[in-house]
Amino acid sequence: MDLEARSLPPSVKGALLVKLREYKTDLNNLKTEVKRITSSNANQAARDELLESGMADTMMASADQRGRLLMSTERLNQSSDRIRESRRTMLETEELGVSILQDLHQQRQSLLHAHGTLHGVDDNISRSKKILTNMSRRMSRNKWIIGSIIAILIVAIILILYFKLTH
Repeated sequence: MDLEARSLPPSVKGALLVKLREYKTDLNNLKTEVKRITSSNANQAARDELLESGMADTMMASADQRGRLLMSTERLNQSSDRIRESRRTMLETEELGVSILQDLHQQRQSLLHAHGTLHGVDDNISRSKKILTNMSRRMSRNKWIIGSIIAILIVAIILILYFKLTH
């Protein structure tokens, strides 16, 4: 669980590592308390036999030990529930991360396709601009040619009229 928590993104990792440390601490406390109970249980039984204390003392000590053991068991169960809940949350977070990564991949593919299309359109615009520039040059040249032809015709008409009127 520790390795899985460390491999998560930093935003999630910190919270899970803190919870994991709490669970480890609780578990260690419960283990030491169980050891203490079992060792004190053995010590208590030996003492009771040596001192031949009454049955009432043994029953009271046993009930006290049972109560502590039940409390320890309850704490252990609560810690286990918290660990299960953390694991469930971690799995949900992992699924969400995978889903987000898939969405980002699809968006990247869309952007790359749009980028390629944009370059194609840019190339077409460049070609169109060249064609329009050539058409504009030809149109301008044709205007000059027509203007020159008109000027030559006017000069020719004037010359013809001048010679006809003067002779």
